[in-house]
Amino acid sequence: MRVLLIGDIVGEPGRKAVFRHIDRLRDEYTLDLIIGNGENAAGGFGITQDIARDLFRQGIDVITTGNHAWDKREAIDFIRTEKRLLRPANYPEGTPGSGSGIFTTAGGKQVGVVQVMGRVFMHALDCPFKVAEREVARLRRETPVIIVDMHAEATSEKIAMGWHLDGKASAVIGTHTHVQTGDERVLPEGTGYLTDAGMTGPMNGVIGMKRELVLARFLTAMPKRFAVASGPAVFCGAMVDVDSETGRCRSIKRIQLRDE
Repeated sequence: MRVLLIGDIVGEPGRKAVFRHIDRLRDEYTLDLIIGNGENAAGGFGITQDIARDLFRQGIDVITTGNHAWDKREAIDFIRTEKRLLRPANYPEGTPGSGSGIFTTAGGKQVGVVQVMGRVFMHALDCPFKVAEREVARLRRETPVIIVDMHAEATSEKIAMGWHLDGKASAVIGTHTHVQTGDERVLPEGTGYLTDAGMTGPMNGVIGMKRELVLARFLTAMPKRFAVASGPAVFCGAMVDVDSETGRCRSIKRIQLRDE
């Protein structure tokens, strides 16, 4: 079974990059399920109902989010009913939406998807390690194939999560930093790991934002309202090949496609 996780989709350039590449990637790798991190899909901050539905129509099966999950107010109501749109599972009890789910592929196979958010340099949430372990154990009662989106700032926290879930999850793939790392590997107990899947969005900004605005903030220490950059885009993600019977990852491959 092959599953693709698309790195943080940033604004319209990121969405267009998804639309350009998703069909070819599905065919080339015979993908069974496509997950996309969409927390930056609406103008770089948050996601809307219309944008989520558009991404679903284009072939993304599950959308994960992160710390920008609530930036668009309408997402709060939409996430209550749309089971394919996940927020981090370690938000407190009573938060709208769900942080995990079981999803059925076109071929009838089941894949569990879990998202948790780190706490280092991030919001103070419930322990991602305990929550991830609990959610993975719960989903494994129905399927051995479990993909975890670890949305976190610190590489150490992401790496620790990979080891924490080795042999329990099929893959732990990081999101949030928008910079693809080159440390993909299959851990000893069979969990595919990558610290960050990268960004799907404008290449010539600063993690997808207009570079002049980001530079002004760094140079002056004054607040600036960021906006999505324009120009050529990059499509980043990670594809895992998983044994559907055991849930063990056979291989993990980074995907990076750049506009000419």
